[in-house]
Formats: sequence, C-alpha cells, structure tokens
Amino acid sequence: MWEGLGLQVFLMCLGAVLCSAVAASAPLEHSHRHRLSLHRHRERTGKEGQVLHRSKRGWVWNQFFVIEEYTGPDPVLVGRLHSDVDAGDGNCKYILSGEGAGTIFVIDDKTGNIHATKTLDREEQAQYTLTAQAVDRATNKPLEPPSEFIVKVQDINDNPPEFLHGPYYARVPEMSNVGTSVMQVTATDADDPTYGNSARLVYSILQGQPYFSVEPQTGIIRTALPNMDREARQEYDVVIQAKDMGGHMGGLSGTTEVKITLTDVNDNPPKFPQSVYAMSVSEDKVSGEEVGRLKAKDPDLGENGLVSYRFIEGDGMTVFEITTDTDTREGVIKLRKPVDFETKRAYTLRVEASNTHLDPRFIAWGPYKDTATVKVMVEDADEPPAFMATSYSFEVEENAPDGTVVGRVHAKDTDVANNPVRYMIPRYTDVEQFFSVGPEDGIIKTTRPLDRETLPWHNISVSATEIGGHHQDTKVRVNIKVKDVNDNAPEFATQNEILVCENVSPGKLIETVSAVDKDEMVHRQYFHFSIAPEAVNNQNFSLKDNRDSTASIYVTRRGFSRMTQDVYFLPIEINDNGIPPMSSTNTLTIRVCSCDSKDTILSCNVEPYILPAGLSTGALIAILACIVILLAIVVLFVALRRQKKEPLIVFEEEDIRENIITYDDEGGGEEDTEAFDIATLQNPDGANGFLPRKDIKPELQYPMRPGGRPVANSVDVDDFIKTRINDADNDPTAPPYDSIQIYGYEGRGSIAGSLSSLESVTTDSDLDYDYLQSWGPRFKKLADLYGTKDSADDNS
Repeated sequence: MWEGLGLQVFLMCLGAVLCSAVAASAPLEHSHRHRLSLHRHRERTGKEGQVLHRSKRGWVWNQFFVIEEYTGPDPVLVGRLHSDVDAGDGNCKYILSGEGAGTIFVIDDKTGNIHATKTLDREEQAQYTLTAQAVDRATNKPLEPPSEFIVKVQDINDNPPEFLHGPYYARVPEMSNVGTSVMQVTATDADDPTYGNSARLVYSILQGQPYFSVEPQTGIIRTALPNMDREARQEYDVVIQAKDMGGHMGGLSGTTEVKITLTDVNDNPPKFPQSVYAMSVSEDKVSGEEVGRLKAKDPDLGENGLVSYRFIEGDGMTVFEITTDTDTREGVIKLRKPVDFETKRAYTLRVEASNTHLDPRFIAWGPYKDTATVKVMVEDADEPPAFMATSYSFEVEENAPDGTVVGRVHAKDTDVANNPVRYMIPRYTDVEQFFSVGPEDGIIKTTRPLDRETLPWHNISVSATEIGGHHQDTKVRVNIKVKDVNDNAPEFATQNEILVCENVSPGKLIETVSAVDKDEMVHRQYFHFSIAPEAVNNQNFSLKDNRDSTASIYVTRRGFSRMTQDVYFLPIEINDNGIPPMSSTNTLTIRVCSCDSKDTILSCNVEPYILPAGLSTGALIAILACIVILLAIVVLFVALRRQKKEPLIVFEEEDIRENIITYDDEGGGEEDTEAFDIATLQNPDGANGFLPRKDIKPELQYPMRPGGRPVANSVDVDDFIKTRINDADNDPTAPPYDSIQIYGYEGRGSIAGSLSSLESVTTDSDLDYDYLQSWGPRFKKLADLYGTKDSADDNS
C-alpha cells in the first residue's frame, strides 16, 4: 500500500516538473504564435498623388492554454501579446479586461506578457474570455481596436471517482444460479472525459469474493457461486472499487460498500425433532379440549416455512383431531369426542407435517414433509354416574290416582369402584311437585291426579348422585305426556245469538251450529246434536244433525211477533260419542227482529213499542233537559245564600246584658238586699253551656264544672265573681269580649279606696279585713261577711 502511495507521489512530482517545462517553453511559443502584428500599408500611385488605405489589424489569435492545479513558485506565463504599432520605445501600453483580469490574469503593459497568478481548477471553471487592447501610454487613446481571446484550463487527473449513492443495499434469492444480476453501481469522475483517460473508469471488487463479481465496464454485480444458502449465511458485505485512467497505474480510485442479503426460498422440508411423542388425557375432558402439541421445524421464513399437520393413520383418528396454530406453527391435538378409561386406555396416531407452499424450482429436492408417531394415554378420573339413555319419555293417563307409576330411569357409576347411585328430582324442574322418584330404584310416580287440559306435558329432570367418592351427580331429561281421558263434555263453539226476521218463512235454515271439546278427538269421532227432551215438542224450531259435528237449525212456523215474544231459548243436547260418552245441554238464544222486504234486519229492540202513545223520544229528551236546568238553578241559589256574611255571634233579644237599666235613686247600701237581684248578671245562654261563636270553630270543648256556679238568689257576691272570672279565663269557646265584666263606679276621691273584689282575686296573698269594723255602719255588712269568712277559714 505504501509502495503504491510512494509511486503516486513520484508520478505527481514528475508531472509537475513536466508542466513547468511546458509552461516555460509556452511563452516562447506563444510569443511567436500569438504575436500582435499591427502595421499600416501605404500605397503610392504616383508622385503626383497618394492613395491612403485603412490600416489593417494584424492580430494573430489562437486559444491560450494553462494547466490547472499548477503549484509552482512563479506565476504561470499564459502568453504574450504584441502589436505592430509597438516600436519598442515604451509608448505602447497593453490593457487586459474580461473574466479574471487583474485578479487571476495580469498583463505586463510594456511587454504584453500575460501571467496566471492563482491556481486554476478546471472543475470550477473550464475557460475564461478576455479582451486585449493596445493604447497610447501618454494619451490612453486606442492604437488598435480591442479583440477577445479565450484562455482554456487544461485538465489534469486531480479528481478521484465517487459513488454518489452509496452505501448500497441489494437482495438476491438464495440458491440463485451463477451470474445472477444483483444490482448495478455507478461512480462519477469530475475530470474532463474528453481529454485523456482522466475520467475513464474501471470497476473491480475488493471484498466479497468468491461469492460475487462485478463487471469492469458497467459496474453490474453478479453472483459468483452456486447454491448460496440463506440458512447458512444471510448477509454479505461487498466492497466495489472504481478507478480512473482506465484502471492503469497512477489512476485515482474510489470505493463503496454494498450490503447484499439473500432472500428466502422454500428449499428446506419440515422436520420433526423426535420420531415419537407421548401425551396423556383424562377421561373427564370434554370435546374440544387440548391434549398436546408438537412442532416440525422448518428453517425457511414466511410462507415458505408454513407447515400443516394431519393424521395419516392410527386407531384414534375418530377420537382426536389436529389443527395448526398459525402463530407458533405447532400442531395442536384436541379431543373430538370424550374418551373412556374403562373402554380404551391408549391410542396411537401417525402425524404428517408438510409445507403448504412449494417452489417448483426445488420440487426435485423433496419430499417437503415429515412424519412422527403420537401415543396418547387415557387417565382414569372419578366420573359422575351415567344414565342408560340420554333422555326418557313416558306416558301417564290423566286423572290417574296419586302413586301411579310413570316409568323408571337407571344410572350407574362407570368407575371401577362402581359406587351406588341415589336419585332425586330437582325442585326447580317440578315446582308444583307433580312427581316423585324412588331414591334407590329410580321409579317415577305421580303425587296427585293430572289434568291433560291444564298441562298436557311435564318436562322434568332426574338427578343421579354417586354415593361415596366425590359425590358427583349427573342429570337426565324426562318428558312425561299426559294421556287424554274423555272427561269433558262438548259445548257450543260460539255463544252468539241467532237473529230471525218476523216474517221468516217456515222451513228456512237460520243457523248451523258446531261444538268443541277440550278432550282429544279420536279418528272418526264426531258430535251428535239433538233437541233437549224438554223442548222436543216446541212448534217454532227444529234441528237436523249433519253427522259432521255440526247441526242445522230450521224455522217450523210463520208469523213471529216481537210484541208477543222477542226472544226464544232452544236447549240443545250435544253428545261426543267418546268412551265414556259425555254430553251437555246448551241453550241457543234466538231473537226476533224487524226486517224489510229483502230480509234485511232493521231493528231488534223492543223499547219503541212500549213507550206511551204520542210521546216521542225527542220529547223525553226535552223534559229531562228542563229538569236538569231547574236542579242547576236551585243548587246555584243555595250556594249564593251560603256565601252571605253572617254575624259572628247570634244575639237574641232576650240577652239581658244588652238591656241597660238606669236608677236615679241612691241605693240602700249593704242593708238593702232587695234592691237588685244579683241573678240578673248571669247570662241565661251561658247558664246551660257556652256562648255560640261564628268567627272560629272551637277546637276543644270544656265542660262546665258542676257545683261551681251559685244559684240565682245567692247573696255570696265573692263566690259569684270568682266563678265568672274563672269561666271567662278558661272558656276557649267564648269570644274575647264576653270576658269583660262591668261593675258600678264609686266615684273619685274616696278615702276608703276601691271596693272592687277583682283586686282580691288577682292578689296572691290573703287580706286582713278587720279594718272594715272601723269604717262605720255602712261597711258593717261587709265587715261581717269577710270577717266571718276569715274567721270561719281560720277555725277550719
């Protein structure tokens, strides 16, 4: 590697020396080739006159060239300009303008030499357009018109190839043939493809042999080995090189990485890791439960690795089934139907695993399947008793006495222990307890007579429980049909009235009656109709039995009248001809109606014929309306009267409290006991009860206290006043103003003070009335009364 790098450095140095030599010789060459020759031609036609011609420009132009990336110590001489008008005396001045003039390219204004002062890069700019002109140094006037020329940058191999889109990723199927195209990579070189071999690229593979190869000119990567197996190695890292200069020594190169992945194909069959699998299942498992799993391995991916399983032989193909779990790619063995340890204890199955998707290119590598043996052992379990039948059906006649045997169910313990079994009927299946079952023998009996017309079928369950063990139980369905017994009499199918016209003709069919029976009708059984014996001799109607469980009713006379009789009752006897025969008498109602000439019924009511003559229905309605209006007026009047305001208390003229009695003479004092009767102060209404009050309704009635009221002629004023005050205070039915007590006014300025007994009532302490003795003869009576009272109280 270092040897190659040193060689490249040596070649670059050699190239620089050659470029310098070429640059040194270029000005000399250019000075000859690109010399500006400006000259004037004067033609003389004779001595007598001169003909002046326009000066002819003598520029000699070619393209100037300069090598890019020159790194020498001196500026590169691009070329030299010279004009014929330049006599070499320094009066001619050269001017350079255009792209890069003054910055990249400079000109010696005296000699016309053009130098490049900076390193040029062709990849940045391939050529420059400049303008040259010769002017007078003193006046700056143009000596020649300006002219353009081009400086081209000459390319060197200074850019290596580049892969612009790397790294690359490619996929190729495994087991591909040699030369199968994987992908194409392309590199670019910034050098000039039209100049030399700087941009001519050659591709080669640096890493990835011997599995892949690359075409040198196109960069197409192809497989180089057959039967590359993804399962052995899936990814490959390949390095591709692109080198310019046609791949020769000294050329620049670039590399890129290509990651190649082998895609899967179905080139591997499924394979069981073992040839025999052992599984077990308990006999108490139900259908659909999983027994076990097995898996055939397939290293392929996706649909190429999908495996399906199936049974190909064995004694358990009808007992077990196998399905494929798409997530785990396992074969799942399940029960198709329950197994019985006591019947068969082991099963052997042959399982085949095969690919579901085959690749036609690799079918010859097959077969793409594998087989294994599965042995399933049945484990014993404590099972519930088993009935001999999946369901039972019995029949019993209706009205059979209680204790009638309906049938028998039988169950047994299928385990090796063969424990005894006990039977019972779950109450929720026989809520009304029509049946009972023997706990040991399983005999089902009735507990009461059954009625088929009420419930023709009884669907119950019988439970069998194992005695001992785990007390497991099982149930069986028992369907009991109640057989019919002819215990119901027939009756009319409908109870509608028959309408017949008054002018019906004799012998006319007016109705066809039929019957129904709650009991079942046997084949060729029909109802027999006949008129009841008590109505056989009637002259109005007749009956004909049609012998098809119907009967026809005919009219036997003419001239029915609703005024005479509007309804007829015809008793008919119906016999069901059963065993035992049942019959009933049903009454047929026939109503006479008014009809028109076409026998269209007009009316079947008899009321219009019993109304008084001359009084129509409209008149009756008018009379009733008048009565209703009068009643409404009376009710309104009474309501208005009750709304009138009445006085709160009914005052009577006999109320003596309203009679004001005036006396103009002075009374006789305490000695005059006949002047006024104290009984007049009493209210005659209040003597027998309470005063009526109209403003409120009394909530509580207080009875008068017996013996508390003094008699009319009593002279004990103190007792009377106390009684009145107590009545007024405690009577809730009396108005407030009834409690006001009025007494005579004794006047002003009396030294004796008030004689009112109210104060004595309201005070809480007993008063001393001895001072009344000193007041004189006028108060002697009071002193005797109160003093006597106090003395009596003290003595008591």
